[in-house]
Amino acid sequence: MRTDDIGDRYDHPMRHHADTGGLAAGTLFDALFGDPQRGHPVAVFGSGVAASEKVLYRDDRVRGAVFAGWWIGIGVLAGVLARRLGSAGTTAAAFSALGGTSLCRIGDEIADALDAGDVDGARTRVAGLVGRDTTRLDEAGICRAAVESIAENTSDAAVAPLFWGAIAGAPGLLGYRAANTLDAMVGYRSEKYLRFGWASARLDDAANYAPARATAALVGALSGRPREAWIAVRRDAGQHPSPNAGVVEAAFAGALGIGLGGRTEYPHGVEDRPRLGVGPEPRAADLRAAVTLSRRVQRASALAAVALRIIVGEGRRHLP
Repeated sequence: MRTDDIGDRYDHPMRHHADTGGLAAGTLFDALFGDPQRGHPVAVFGSGVAASEKVLYRDDRVRGAVFAGWWIGIGVLAGVLARRLGSAGTTAAAFSALGGTSLCRIGDEIADALDAGDVDGARTRVAGLVGRDTTRLDEAGICRAAVESIAENTSDAAVAPLFWGAIAGAPGLLGYRAANTLDAMVGYRSEKYLRFGWASARLDDAANYAPARATAALVGALSGRPREAWIAVRRDAGQHPSPNAGVVEAAFAGALGIGLGGRTEYPHGVEDRPRLGVGPEPRAADLRAAVTLSRRVQRASALAAVALRIIVGEGRRHLP
């Protein structure tokens, strides 16, 4: 047997142990610290995307597909380089890709502001979560926007990166985060981005397809209302314009016994979103319940991701 064969044989188990430990550590760091206020790698990535868009933008699907492929490729490459650093690199990748803790903190802050009668403060905080016009939202509108964002981002900012990290380690974590960031920046159905952002939106839809459904299943199981969550998903999710957001928002609506959807004002226009769930409009108490449920889902998905990474690593270890 050649010495490089021996190196290959032992490199894979070590790499997978580093991925597993790094995924667990990165998840713990996110739970303890949340997103850094300055210099967040995703913000740096987004600045690069925005700067290049000014130069490369054309109202064209092909140009948009090349743009998306280029930046997602950079994300994957960054993950490959991080992986070469061992568990420290994967820890940094996981910490950068995850955003569930900060999501829930903002949800709590919005509920606190509403309980204190500070509607303006709640509007300011919810504007950091959603892309819609928040200037005229009342309490019900603020809570609806916050719950919908918490539902969608429980999948996008927690379950999905953990899912891809479990499957592909650091490259999966950062490749996914690149795709999701691109969708948030150019994946709109506005006149400007309908063609240029088409590939970014479709790639994000594909990356989130399985995680969104896993999130919905966890929402039902951990809320203690799996039947209500399932009924809402089956009845309402397909009417939503997003194949993934509709699934998780409907699951949260059914699990919490509230109604979501309705008129939604964006900078690019007004959308009449379908009704999700059959309950009343959410209030501050429902927002707090959504935050609590999101935290449960995030913890369960973190445990599942680390377990899956161990299984993947053990399986590859025994390959000839």
